[in-house]
Amino acid sequence: MRTLLPASLTGRLVMTSVALVAVVSLLIGVVATIVMRSYLMNRLDDQLGQSLDRAQSAVRGDGGAGPSGQDGRTPDGSFGGDTPRIPFGQGAGSITTFFDAEGLRGVVITASGERKALSRTALQKMSAVEVNEDPRSIELPALGTYRVAATTTPTGGIVWQALPADEVDGTISSLIWWESLLALGGTVAAAGAGRVLVRRQLRPLRDVATTAHQVTAMPLASGEIGEIGRVPAHLTDPATEVGQVGEALNQMLGHVEEALDARHESEQQVRQFLADASHELRTPLSTIKGYAELSRRTGRDDPDQILAKVESEAGRMSSLVEDMLLLARLDAGREVDRRPVDLTRLVVEAVNDARVVDPERHWTFDVPDEPVTVIGDELRLHQAVTNLLTNASRHTPPQTTVDVRLRLGDDIQVEVHDDGPGIDPALVPTIFERFVRGDSSRTRASGGAGLGMSLVRAIMHAHQGSATVTSSPGDTTFTLTLPAS
Repeated sequence: MRTLLPASLTGRLVMTSVALVAVVSLLIGVVATIVMRSYLMNRLDDQLGQSLDRAQSAVRGDGGAGPSGQDGRTPDGSFGGDTPRIPFGQGAGSITTFFDAEGLRGVVITASGERKALSRTALQKMSAVEVNEDPRSIELPALGTYRVAATTTPTGGIVWQALPADEVDGTISSLIWWESLLALGGTVAAAGAGRVLVRRQLRPLRDVATTAHQVTAMPLASGEIGEIGRVPAHLTDPATEVGQVGEALNQMLGHVEEALDARHESEQQVRQFLADASHELRTPLSTIKGYAELSRRTGRDDPDQILAKVESEAGRMSSLVEDMLLLARLDAGREVDRRPVDLTRLVVEAVNDARVVDPERHWTFDVPDEPVTVIGDELRLHQAVTNLLTNASRHTPPQTTVDVRLRLGDDIQVEVHDDGPGIDPALVPTIFERFVRGDSSRTRASGGAGLGMSLVRAIMHAHQGSATVTSSPGDTTFTLTLPAS
């Protein structure tokens, strides 16, 4: 069945419309034909009843006979043997048949008004109709289709009266012919008009498909894609089916564009990460290699200094590798430990450690009197707070005040504030990205490989929290936000 249907939506809709028009036309034609035939037959039966009454009146002799010579009498005044008495008013084609003491006889009035005796076969078919039976149709040889009814006479005889039904059949045949012609014309017109209207109504859908094809022609597999085309606004009206498709396609294209931009950004970050990691690892590796060659070539007797330098560079390299490994694990969504952590004690210990390591700066803290507990990984949270304190120590001048505050509310916040010179405004949006350092020349003077802030953000994300920064000269605040337990 599917192979008989058109492949296109336009063809299917047109065929459906044409089929509906054809079915409706057929139903209307059938109902109209049945109603018309019933009406004409009822009217013919009424005429037949009147004709039968006239025939019965002629038998009684109560004035129902026609003019002289039309009532069956011979010139001498007697009834003419086999010819029945014909009542006045019977039309051409009507048949009257009697059965009485004189036997069965019948006559048909021709189109010229003459009387013609019925054949024996016709008489037998007429007499087969029962008395007082509802009128019924019979086929009479050489005469056609007739409606026949019978009744009894006062003398005990039977009279049958028949009227031709050919006029009804002809009218019905003509009606069927016109109905068929009009139905065919209506179906053809519906096919033509339906094709034009359906194509016009589906034009917006083709425009949407054009947009989709344009997107498929774009090189989405690699590189920066830029902005992807959208379905025009007038084709995204949610009140229409095509508008719903257009709106959904625009939303999908928006998600695709965001995903492609994110993929491109991720690829760029990976490339930058590899370049930065290679640069950071190359320095200690080059140092180790240089000292090894120096020791081999000079044969110096004081290897302790060389080994100390090699150990120092190896430690730096090991720390860098561990930080990168931790970032990779956090990016992969690896779960951190989920245990109660006393954040108050953690902040106090981190500040006290900073005072010992860096006595040149003023370290203060402001924490609630009661312990503040969160669910998380104590080691990682301590690392995040320590990284912020180390960052403040490295990038602020001596005598700077660094204040650590623990705030309670809908969330729990750890704020690290300093009154140093602030962060370069161009650096603020990327401060939490990997290998980002204020020292663009990448010297080691400021220390660190630029992974500290990215680790802070990754640790916060692993705890369903966030890390933010605001900075201006004399007022820099890093904020760690954690969900309340």
